[in-house]
Amino acid sequence: MDEYIGLDVSMKDTAVSIRRAGERIWRGKCPSDPKLIAELIRKHAPGAKRVVFETGPLSVWFYHALRQEGLPAICVDARHAKAALDMAANKTDANDADGLAQLAEVGFFREVRVKGFDSMQTRTLIAARMRLLRITTELSNQIRGLMKTFGLVVPAGKGSRFERHVQERLIDQQEVASIVRPLLEVWRAARQRAAELGEQLVTAARKSEACQILMSIPGVGAVTATAFATAIEDPGNFRKSRSVGAWLGLTTRRYQSGEVDYDGHISRRGDSYMRGLLYEAATVMLTRSTADNRLRTWGLQLKERIGFKRAAVALARKLAVTMHAMLKSGTLFERSAPAAQ
Repeated sequence: MDEYIGLDVSMKDTAVSIRRAGERIWRGKCPSDPKLIAELIRKHAPGAKRVVFETGPLSVWFYHALRQEGLPAICVDARHAKAALDMAANKTDANDADGLAQLAEVGFFREVRVKGFDSMQTRTLIAARMRLLRITTELSNQIRGLMKTFGLVVPAGKGSRFERHVQERLIDQQEVASIVRPLLEVWRAARQRAAELGEQLVTAARKSEACQILMSIPGVGAVTATAFATAIEDPGNFRKSRSVGAWLGLTTRRYQSGEVDYDGHISRRGDSYMRGLLYEAATVMLTRSTADNRLRTWGLQLKERIGFKRAAVALARKLAVTMHAMLKSGTLFERSAPAAQ
């Protein structure tokens, strides 16, 4: 007889609930180790039909590790599971595991596609580089603010120009220099490490056929192309290219009740970082790119009617749809070709 298992995963322990034929037959706790959990499931539920757990920090590791153990692991959207789990009178790990086991038994859940380790490694590289860049920006702003207190105004400039301006103003300011120079050294080190990660990213993009296809679009660089390719992974994951826009939260939300029916702002669901990169690429296409193409022409025409920001969001959505269509067909961007709808 089939058994259905719910796992409420936390960093230290995982609550386990096992159901069979509409009844709970076992529940307990286990250290959050997929191998130990697999042994426990094989002991108490030899006929496991579904092993359900929510999205979270450990979901990628748990999914692939449990699959390697031969278990039918299923990762479900935590937002959808929350509505069912909130029905319990008390919020406990054991009750959450029971609720997930019930969802597994009745099939009332939405499965989430879990990315592979290769894609997650590349996305980790992108996130680490972005974090270092933000640290350099925060440090440079901190240095400017500290020096401004003593009348040492650093002119606008980035990179080596910023460092030169700071050093020039600290020549006769020994006390201030003893405070600022350690921050400047950390800024320099973070900037160097970010550049090294950027080189890794560019090297990986040059070796990737998918990234080369995407970078044929004006305004799309190595970071945006790599992030999009690793987010999509397999173009076959989406039956229609226009579904990608909704998946990234770039389509408007609709509210309809009785006589009220209107479209609101974009949903902002999904990968916020990828959405930001697409908006940045759309902005570059509208403001800096000089290459004429159907996407840019369409965006500029839309800008005249609805304004720059809304046109950039719309162009970002169309850009995502076009990029998926290009990956699916394996063709480069054709500037004279009609844009994907």
